[in-house]
Amino acid sequence: MDITTAALLAQDGITSGAVYGLLALALVLVFSVTRVIFLPQGEFVAYGGLTLAAMQAGHAPQTSLLLVGMGVLAFIFDVVAVIRSRDLRRAAPRRIGVLAVKYLLFPAAVHLAAQVWGGQQAPMALQVALTLLIVIPLGPMLYRVAYQPLAEASTLVLLIVSVGVHFALVGLGLVMFGAEGSRTASFSEAFFELGTINVSGQSLWVVGVAGLLIAALYFYFERTLPGKALRATAVNRLGARLVGIGTTQAGRLSFTLAAAIGALCGVLISPLTTVYYESGFLIGLKGFVGAIVGGLVSYPLAAAGALLVGLLESYSSFWASAYKEVIVFTLIIPVLLWRSVVSKPAEEE
Repeated sequence: MDITTAALLAQDGITSGAVYGLLALALVLVFSVTRVIFLPQGEFVAYGGLTLAAMQAGHAPQTSLLLVGMGVLAFIFDVVAVIRSRDLRRAAPRRIGVLAVKYLLFPAAVHLAAQVWGGQQAPMALQVALTLLIVIPLGPMLYRVAYQPLAEASTLVLLIVSVGVHFALVGLGLVMFGAEGSRTASFSEAFFELGTINVSGQSLWVVGVAGLLIAALYFYFERTLPGKALRATAVNRLGARLVGIGTTQAGRLSFTLAAAIGALCGVLISPLTTVYYESGFLIGLKGFVGAIVGGLVSYPLAAAGALLVGLLESYSSFWASAYKEVIVFTLIIPVLLWRSVVSKPAEEE
C-alpha cells in the first residue's frame, strides 16, 4: 500500500466514521435517557435517503402516508390517556384539540405538501426540508406508540420491543420503497486537490455537517436548560422526576433528536452509496459498535469509537474485503472484555 492509497482509504474512513459518530451519539442519547437500545435507529437513515430519492425520481414519497398513520395511532393513545387521567379530565376538550393539531392536522399538511411537491422537480433544498419534515416526526410518534407505555419496564423488555419495531420498519420500508436500491444527486460536484488525492465536495459536506451537529449537541447539553434537563434524566430518572423534569417529555425529545440525526445521515450518505430498504440496519449496527466503545454513556468516547470503526472498515476493505464486516464487529469483543474487568457492578435505582 502506497501513501496515496492510504490517504484515500483514510478519507473514506473519516467520511464513514463521521456518519457512524452521529448515529453513535443518537444511540447514547436515547439509551441514557430512556434505557432503550434503539435498534431501529438505522431505519431512519434508510427512510431519509430513500424518501429523498423518491422525490428526485419524480414520485410522491409513501413515507408521508406512514406519518399520517402513525399520527392517528399516537392521537388515539393520547386521547385514551387524557380520558383516563383525572387530572386532565377538566381540560380534556382543549387538550384533545391540541393533540388533533399535533397528530392529525400537521401530518395531513405534510402529506399534502409531499403529494404536491414530491412529484415535481423541486429545488434540492426544498426536497431535503420536506424529507426531514416527513421523517423526523416519526421519532416521537414511535416513542409514544411503542415505548412510552413500557417506559418503566426492564431494559430486556425494551430491547425486545426494539427488535419488533426494527422488523416492522424494515417490512414497511420494503412495501414503501421496494427491493431496489436508490441514490440521490450530490450536494456538490466539486473536487479539491489535497496533495496527491482528490477530496470530493460531498465528503466535505458529510464531515462538515457531522462536525457542526456534534458541536451543536455539545452546546445544547452543556449550555441550554433543556439539554441539562436531559442530562439530569440520564443521570437519575427518579431524581429528575422529583425536581419537576418530565421524563416522558425527555423521552420524546431524545427520540426526536435521534430521528433528526438518522434522517440527516440518510440524506448525506445517499449520494455516496446505494441505499436499500434494509441498509439502515447494518449502518446503525456500526454506529452501535461506536456507542459500545463509549459504554453507551460517554459522548466523546462514542464519537471516537465510531471514527475508529470507520477507519477500520475502510482499511479492512482493502486488505480483506470479504471479512471487513467480521473485523468491524469483532471490535466489540475486546471492548466488552476490558469493560467487564475495569467496571464495577452498578445497583439498580
